[in-house]
Amino acid sequence: MRFKLAAAAVLVAFAGTAYAQSSVTLYGILDTGFLYQRANASNFQSKVNLGHVYELKDGGIYSSIWGLKGTEDIGGGYKVNFKLQGSFNTPTGKVGLADTPTAVAMFNQQTTVGVSSPYGSIDLGRQIVPMIYAMADTDVRNAQYFGSILTAWLGLNQAAGWPGTSTNGSIGALYDDNAIVYQSPKFYGVSFALEYAPGGVAGQFQGGTRESAVLKYSNYGLNLAAVYYNGDDTNPFAPNGAVTPATGSNNNRFWYVGAQYTFYDVSVSTSYSIGKNPAKSSQNSFEMISAGLGYQFTPFFKVTSGFYYLRDRNFSSNQSNLFAVGAEYSLSKTTRAYAQVGYVNNRGNMSQTIIYGAPVPEGTSSTAAMIGIRHAF
Repeated sequence: MRFKLAAAAVLVAFAGTAYAQSSVTLYGILDTGFLYQRANASNFQSKVNLGHVYELKDGGIYSSIWGLKGTEDIGGGYKVNFKLQGSFNTPTGKVGLADTPTAVAMFNQQTTVGVSSPYGSIDLGRQIVPMIYAMADTDVRNAQYFGSILTAWLGLNQAAGWPGTSTNGSIGALYDDNAIVYQSPKFYGVSFALEYAPGGVAGQFQGGTRESAVLKYSNYGLNLAAVYYNGDDTNPFAPNGAVTPATGSNNNRFWYVGAQYTFYDVSVSTSYSIGKNPAKSSQNSFEMISAGLGYQFTPFFKVTSGFYYLRDRNFSSNQSNLFAVGAEYSLSKTTRAYAQVGYVNNRGNMSQTIIYGAPVPEGTSSTAAMIGIRHAF
């Protein structure tokens, strides 16, 4: 009897220890505002101007999300981590797009499991690619959904034929399936990330593969980033949404260099990038240039602005300029109010958007303004 009691006590003690070393967190963000836009289209490739729109819009800063994340300390500085994260639309309650046209997924942004250690981390699964974080770090507008390096980069994708009905873009990537990502620790401010995503296509070793590399420096108020991204069989969908056969065609190449410097309360940023389809470089080859300026008036209030220029390197008549300015005020640690305004001038076949999810017709100028609130839990 004493032995059984002792054994039970040992099991309880081990269970308590295991529980203390593990944690699971439910988290989320809701971001909603009122959007006015002067010229609107039915989709990202439309040339038809449907006129003015006033709507309740999700994602004035970033998309609304919810997720689960957890970590378990397995000793020796090693931890096992997982993350499940998906976006949703606050006005309608719909979940976010997946890689297949018009399909949705509960966890469409991140579904990873991995290990972190003093030597870096490795994550496996669908995830936000490292290049997006590098672009955000070198953009005063921080790659927001309204008028930023992110919307400009999406403009490159639209110019390359991305219809916006899936998350599988034509130039670079926001999310990658089947991704294996290594993130190094910082060494005197320097860090790097490497990504490889096997395509999983029978008989085609290169079919659907992705690889990228990111080099960053962050110290003394200075952020520097260099990005290389390469993809095969990117956006393999016919106009009707059917998947076309994988050929291993190298049709996605993106380079990016950017810098941001913060001195006291002033921040400035700039970047230069080229995106193209190597298999059809005479058709799809684009240039993107950005500049940003921001000022932190108080710990609770800041104003940021950005200018984003796109150019078709094959057809000089295809150009686009976007200017955006926004103000954010922190009502608490978890809640921010914001107001933003932007103007885009598209020429030729360009259709750069001001805010993601509100298409602008090809070759059309448009103005947009949005006020909203963002709450994290």
